[in-house]
Amino acid sequence: MDAPLKQGWTKPSTILFAAESPANEKAFSYALAQAVEFGANLIVFHAYDTLVVASSETSGIRYYDYAAAARTEKQQLEPLAERVREAGLRCEVVVRPGLPADQILAFSREREVDRIVMGTHSPGPIGKLLVGSVAEAVLRTSKVPVFVVGPDVVDGAYRKFATRSILCAASLNESSSMVAAFAAELAVQHQARLILQHVIRPQDRAEFLAGRSLDDVETEMLALVPARLQDKIDIQTIVVPGDPTEELLYQSRAQQADLIVLGAQGASAFAAVTRHGVVYKVLAHASCPVITLSPVVLAEGGATDEQTKAKEAYMAGVF
Repeated sequence: MDAPLKQGWTKPSTILFAAESPANEKAFSYALAQAVEFGANLIVFHAYDTLVVASSETSGIRYYDYAAAARTEKQQLEPLAERVREAGLRCEVVVRPGLPADQILAFSREREVDRIVMGTHSPGPIGKLLVGSVAEAVLRTSKVPVFVVGPDVVDGAYRKFATRSILCAASLNESSSMVAAFAAELAVQHQARLILQHVIRPQDRAEFLAGRSLDDVETEMLALVPARLQDKIDIQTIVVPGDPTEELLYQSRAQQADLIVLGAQGASAFAAVTRHGVVYKVLAHASCPVITLSPVVLAEGGATDEQTKAKEAYMAGVF
């Protein structure tokens, strides 16, 4: 049975670009390219926690000028908005005071946003993304897919940001079928090749296979793609034992993937919710963008796996 998906998740009409100051140029370029491709409205959103301090001319008392802070932040983002408008698209600049993650999530719930695009910085000395706390909160609880441009992502301008190959981390459970269906819909939209990959931890191999061969599991994985889409795209399945992060990153390069799709598969090789988990490491080192589906998105789409509901396991290795 096909997993229910909102059309806007795969064909967005409104995209929110979570801008830093200064803006992440590479992430913005991807956001703009997607807006152009889909003819979508682009919202350039920025939350700031620094305030402009002014002083009263009469008393000399210094005070926080909230309005001046908002104007300053908005002026810094206007050049991005002009580039969007020059492309013939509608663009709105929104700035708000407050914690970035809270404001991004709040705004995306207030407005009809179909996709969030955001960037990350290079890993720090202990391997933590500098915007890890923001990305973590957004990835875990966003009600829409989140498109993340990591520090090692190659600028897609040289190939006009085309998506020709999509790599999806998958397993044989209900929530994974929704992730695979989402990836398949994206593949149809972009006329791209779809690679479904499942990595079996070596210690789980005997129990997982239970007399089946890797080829048998690869054949089973084809059923994750809705039947109505199977003859519309080129599908390849890969099942290998090994370390999930290493294998996913290796295949993303070997297959020249233009996009990686990750979801919340609780009972798979993509389990532990730690700073050193799979999604965290993939975001830090992938050479292509990553799009994630949070437990909120999966639940809204109808996924009912008990693992998806478990707070300690539901985010497939994020941070």
